[in-house]
Amino acid sequence: MKKRQSAHVRWISGQQTSNNKDEYHGSVVMMNGVRTYLPAAALHFVSMPEKEKPMRIFDAHFHIIDFDFPIQENQGYMPPSYVVEDYQHETEALNVLGGAIVSGSFQGFDQAYLLKALQQMGPTFCGVTQLPYTTTDEEIIRLDQAGVRALRFNIKRGGSEDLSHLDHLARRVYDLVGWHSELYMDARELSEVAAILERLPAVSMDHLGLSEAGLPHLLKLVDKGMRVKATGFGRVELNIEQALCSIYDVNPDALMFGTDLPSTRARRPFEVADIALIQHLFDDQAVDKILFTNAMNWYFK
Repeated sequence: MKKRQSAHVRWISGQQTSNNKDEYHGSVVMMNGVRTYLPAAALHFVSMPEKEKPMRIFDAHFHIIDFDFPIQENQGYMPPSYVVEDYQHETEALNVLGGAIVSGSFQGFDQAYLLKALQQMGPTFCGVTQLPYTTTDEEIIRLDQAGVRALRFNIKRGGSEDLSHLDHLARRVYDLVGWHSELYMDARELSEVAAILERLPAVSMDHLGLSEAGLPHLLKLVDKGMRVKATGFGRVELNIEQALCSIYDVNPDALMFGTDLPSTRARRPFEVADIALIQHLFDDQAVDKILFTNAMNWYFK
């Protein structure tokens, strides 16, 4: 794998750019034609020159949290409001061309918020929902027509159907409307369901599988066709650089970048440095696959 020699940014200034004391050692750079502040932690990963074409992003994992719809406390946690306008404002400096709105544990089986958000975001965005196994075919078809493209099993936090229904329900939605299934769980637990996952037609894993101990289990499934979201860098407990490179080496089509905004319960939220790290590790072609092409092809088959 060819290591990338320079990220897609151009230096403008190394001076203080904010009145926030936590940002005193950052710099303003020109990132894809946009003046962007990077905190000191990000500067390790960026250098010259700027690419002529802006990098494309398909945000494969973010949440919309709208209190006009049911929100339920989960494991003692109540999320903040984060509506479509908040997401658009926070990502306005990025070239986000599409993405996947993912239902969280605190949203349970509610579909109304997701359908509203999909209408607001437009046709290049899709939905990842949670459904009970009793959901009718008619309801699944209705959601598919509204832009939903995947089914989520949130084993880490709950709020979704449990793993006992994984095999049947994942096959059912795939056969009916072509959806893949997404797992949010610690990859250390994958060995318990590996035999099932290997036989499923299409499945992905959230947040790099979360743990260092789970990476070997995850890589075995990547070799069988599992896709992996390069998301939640502020919530994982593993060597992110090693995990990204190992997954890419096994299957260059597997990694799919996402912001994970608004980064609920993460130790730190998404930062532009997360993108810069990917640019630092991979060449231009690989960066485009990870940031855009892999996910676009996965969600919009």
